Amino acid sequence: MISSSGPYLALKTGSGDRQLSLVGGNYWTVGRGDDNNFVLPDRWISRNHAMLQGAESGRFYLIDLGSRNGTFVNGRRVSVPVILQDGDLLTFGQTELRFFSPQDAAVARDESPSGDRSPEATATAMLHVRQLISVMVVDIRDFTILTRQIDEKILSEAIGTWFRRAGEIIGQYGSWVDKYIGDAVMTVWVHGPEGADQASIVKILQAVSTLAEMTSQLHEQFPLPFPLRIGAGINTGYAMVGNTGSGDRPDYTALGDTVNSAFRLESATKPLGLDIAIGETTYKYLEKAGADDPCFKRLTVEMKGYEEPILTRAGTFTDLNRFLAKYA
Repeated sequence: MISSSGPYLALKTGSGDRQLSLVGGNYWTVGRGDDNNFVLPDRWISRNHAMLQGAESGRFYLIDLGSRNGTFVNGRRVSVPVILQDGDLLTFGQTELRFFSPQDAAVARDESPSGDRSPEATATAMLHVRQLISVMVVDIRDFTILTRQIDEKILSEAIGTWFRRAGEIIGQYGSWVDKYIGDAVMTVWVHGPEGADQASIVKILQAVSTLAEMTSQLHEQFPLPFPLRIGAGINTGYAMVGNTGSGDRPDYTALGDTVNSAFRLESATKPLGLDIAIGETTYKYLEKAGADDPCFKRLTVEMKGYEEPILTRAGTFTDLNRFLAKYA
């Protein structure tokens, strides 16, 4: 029997159980290709099959990367990122691994019946500091409709490909996926001591534009009933931010109203019939880039959880691309 002080995957082999550690990083890829963290010589496994991503909370997400034969958790195929639980059975091709997270039990012990956290947990929470950030939330539109009109295998492969490419694009623009929420991703850009500037906000908008273009082209690769679209919300402000990563790949997560507003802004684009909504603070940085032209509409929206209407600048991706062509 194998044991570990940290999370790991257990792989049964002819010579016994092999332990694949999930410590010392932020994400681990699984596949047949030599460029993966965990290489599994199974011909039913895709070259780049799936990814496990650790979150600041200690949870682990399993994301299928558009594999041909699918990724399964406890016998159920994964089509969107799922949070793993201690003891879950993961299946890639014809290979089975068991996910173990010993700290899950430790966290449970740290929580008292009254809900108070242990001193160790409190100390961890105090690692958060107040920093200026920009948060981007991107959501796949009409995802529920899609799930009703498409074969599960095609859905898993198409959406897995979307998550993989989204992660690659976000990386190209200087960030990473902070959270997976169903068919949406949340990304954080942490601004330095000098604060945000025009160039950093334009870079975020370029990331959104690239994501939208990638999404619109997926139907050319997969037999989808309609072209996929995304909606996006972007907000800038101060938030409590923690870093649990390494120097070469920091792993930030953020809490607070700045984050919540980004989600609300993305949701607001749906009743507005638009693609992207930008918080007023974010927009102030764009004004220096000449954003006072009519690319973005100034709107007042009602947002859940807010007593007063919120000002936003919103538009379509066509509006966004027109702006980027002029000022990027």
